[in-house]
Amino acid sequence: MARATRSQKPTKASQGQSSQTQRTQKRRVEDPEEEEEEEEEEEEEGRNMDVDDDEANGDDDIERAANALVRLAMFVEHKRVPLRRDEISKKVLGSNTRSFARVFAAAQAILRSTLGMELVELRSRAELDKDTAAPNEGDLEEARKATGVKKKAAAAGSKTYILRSTLHDALIAQAAIMHEDILEAEAADAASDDDDDDDEFGAGAPSYGSILSWSSADQVGPIGILYVILALILVSGRVIGDQDLRTMLKRLQLPAGGSVAFTAAATHRVLTLDAYLTTLIRQGFLDRQQIGAAEGKKGGRGKRARVAQADEEAGQTYEWRWGARAQSEVGEQAIAAFVAEFMVGDERQEDAEEEEGGAGAARANKRRADAESKLARMMKGIERAAGGQLSEIK
Repeated sequence: MARATRSQKPTKASQGQSSQTQRTQKRRVEDPEEEEEEEEEEEEEGRNMDVDDDEANGDDDIERAANALVRLAMFVEHKRVPLRRDEISKKVLGSNTRSFARVFAAAQAILRSTLGMELVELRSRAELDKDTAAPNEGDLEEARKATGVKKKAAAAGSKTYILRSTLHDALIAQAAIMHEDILEAEAADAASDDDDDDDEFGAGAPSYGSILSWSSADQVGPIGILYVILALILVSGRVIGDQDLRTMLKRLQLPAGGSVAFTAAATHRVLTLDAYLTTLIRQGFLDRQQIGAAEGKKGGRGKRARVAQADEEAGQTYEWRWGARAQSEVGEQAIAAFVAEFMVGDERQEDAEEEEGGAGAARANKRRADAESKLARMMKGIERAAGGQLSEIK
């Protein structure tokens, strides 16, 4: 009995542990809210660590996707075709389509800071038609307001994108100035390549002596033809019949069976005129629409009805307009300036040469002022021929 009694007697260590346990239980009973706050703080710390890890991983994913979008945009731009939203989702975003805005913004930052370019969304056909509406469209709008009838809003976006330069016009102008040392270097390179049959850009490529290498970086001839076509459409009221366009091109030595030459850097060295026009449609610079027979017989007023009637008499049923890419990359004001400067360019050049010679400076200043006034009048005339205010790049 004595042995059993001694074994059941608590020791000092066990008494201390029991007292500590009792104090802990007592503190928990007395202050349960403090224990809950401690547990909540531990859980919050764990959640914050998880969020930080997720944000870090998310930022890395956004950066990788943005770089992939930049590469895709550069590849598509090399083919000169618009980049579609569904193509971005398929090849860049995958299943994470909700991150499009963040990826697009990150890619824009890379393009602008590194390459001097930006992605621009092309406008829809309905939005472009608003700019080329008939002159009585304003009257129709007033009638809608008077009767309370609302016109269905046209979607401005087409979910297709192109790359456009963000370089300032002054920087491009400086890069296009001829420098004698560059001209001499280009002449030396051309002389060394005379016997090379595999010349990348073709024999006889002109030298311009500027930082911008027009002879190798761009298809100068086809681009010039494109600008002429855009100018003809613009001064014809922003829409021209197929027969009228081909008649004008024939006068410029581009008949229906004619061809457009490219440098060796292009996929095709020569394209027929029809094939080249088809390429411009695919790239988004031009738009060709078929005119319905019923629409041509309405006898309505406006440029579209006159074009329909003229083409119907000539056996044609198509009309040409600017495409969305021309509106966003070239712009009506730039084409109008191109035409106006071409018309008065010789006079302005003569004024500059006379002033440089030091003879008749006052007369040269007056002639230059007259040329500038003539240029302004030419721009006004082009605006009237276009049928409305010339739009800027959009």
